[in-house]
Amino acid sequence: MSRTEPSLSERLADDIVEIIREQRLGAGDLLASSRELARRFDVTTPTVREALRRLEATGVVEFRHGSGTYVGPGFARTLMVNPHLPRREGDTVLELAEARLVVEPAIAARAAGARTDDDLARLGQSAQNALHPPRFGPAGPVHFHVALAAATGNPLLRETVEALLHVRAREQVEIRHRYHDRERDHAEHLLILEAVRDGDAGAAERLTRDHLRAIRDAVAGGAR
Repeated sequence: MSRTEPSLSERLADDIVEIIREQRLGAGDLLASSRELARRFDVTTPTVREALRRLEATGVVEFRHGSGTYVGPGFARTLMVNPHLPRREGDTVLELAEARLVVEPAIAARAAGARTDDDLARLGQSAQNALHPPRFGPAGPVHFHVALAAATGNPLLRETVEALLHVRAREQVEIRHRYHDRERDHAEHLLILEAVRDGDAGAAERLTRDHLRAIRDAVAGGAR
């Protein structure tokens, strides 16, 4: 079975990623303009833009209107969200709630044993997000449970939770609608934060499980 050769824009996207590596650019760093890249690779500007759109779809780069193209947070990820994932049948909101209930309590326990002062500061800031409307994407605030996974010190755990929430962003917004007590959500995040700050792995795991079980139950009730 023959393998389809990559298109020019696909090869160019790989070349742009290589530039990011060679120049040791990180998330938020400015890339060369489309015109500069077109001159460098001897291609048309529209071809460069097509390659950049491919990279934007996975968060490797991000466009800022009137400012330019920047390295996105997806550049360093090993788990990538598929932006073209088709919609699935069934109650995918409940599916997400149950998946999180399985995965995240153990992550909270790990975070309690590994957190740093910087992690605790980020957790404190992200805990406030429960009081505000959800926003997902590279420009959105750090989700509390993503910050909790980051506090484990294991980048793959952080990426797992982050990918789970972003690939199911619509479902996560719906969860916020069904579990709509913002003050309770915030208070439960603060209790988890306190357990992580105290290094109490058992309490962090239990509180996270109770929190996510309440979310799952609210989602299941709303589905009836």
